[in-house]
Amino acid sequence: MSTSAVPVNLAGKLAQFSELWSQKKVAALNDYEVKLAKVKGEFVWHTHEDTDELIMVISGRLTIRLRDGDVVLDPGELFVVPRGVEHCTAADEETAILLLEPAGTMNTGDAGGPMTKAPETLG
Repeated sequence: MSTSAVPVNLAGKLAQFSELWSQKKVAALNDYEVKLAKVKGEFVWHTHEDTDELIMVISGRLTIRLRDGDVVLDPGELFVVPRGVEHCTAADEETAILLLEPAGTMNTGDAGGPMTKAPETLG
């Protein structure tokens, strides 16, 4: 990631990868990371005990499943999953999302497992 005065073009960054469920760091804000991901299908149920998680849909449609009901996001909409709330994301079609969370937050939270991946930095 560069510290020069160059804006981050989200469409350009999304065009750099096709892998699903793999977070890509595109910027940093204090102790937070701004990440992009492409998702399709269902992720694992998990919790982030120590942090909230901001999820914004760039394209497609995302369902955030919570134990007490679903939140459906269309492009341009965001939702903050409160810390400690178990959730599972799902998308019927390929969906591009932006995430904002503290650096070092694992994508699978407390669940672990084969879908756990550390975010990669996009140049």
